Amino acid sequence: MSKEKFSDKLFKKAPLVGIIRNVSLEDVKQILPIYREAGLTTVEITMNTPDAAEMISYAIAHESAGLNIGAGTVCTENDLKAALEAGAQFIVTPVINKKVIKSCVKKGIPIFPGAFTPTEIYNVWTLGATMVKIYPATSLGPEYIKDLKAPMNQLKLLPTGGVGLENMNAFLQAGANGLGIGGQLFDKKLIQNKDWAGLKAHFQQFVHKLSL
Repeated sequence: MSKEKFSDKLFKKAPLVGIIRNVSLEDVKQILPIYREAGLTTVEITMNTPDAAEMISYAIAHESAGLNIGAGTVCTENDLKAALEAGAQFIVTPVINKKVIKSCVKKGIPIFPGAFTPTEIYNVWTLGATMVKIYPATSLGPEYIKDLKAPMNQLKLLPTGGVGLENMNAFLQAGANGLGIGGQLFDKKLIQNKDWAGLKAHFQQFVHKLSL
């Protein structure tokens, strides 16, 4: 397990979790320095990406200065074990797995479990979730975050799915504590074309929006 811990200070500097899925290790090696240089601070590598554990290990060994590096799509205890052995500093799940949540809480690893209904969200919060990933956020949009926060303002929420440049500020204004962004952030065309300067400029658009 990594000696480096998740930095809340870094996350608050740019409260966005970039979701890397189905990107090659060679491309990840190019992307992570650009991501950090653009001003972004927190990234998850999904466990259903080929060689995910190897990517997390590489990222921790070479790019953890100035970045929070975690594992996403952690659905089972086996996923969790592989992620933590690779050095993941935080864990994100798309679903509720109580054993995964409780294990992370016991180990002091930040855990962002995926939940959708008010009951699910409140239940995972009471289990000790660091922040609750509202997934998918696409269908109900920013107003749902506002509605959830009205009676339960103690919740920390991370809407994910359908969040992009055009609506990220609306989610933050509605009370989101952070944003989970995948495909809209890691532009496939730019990555396929190895347009690293273009990708950095693309990342900087998100950083600019966060500062508004």
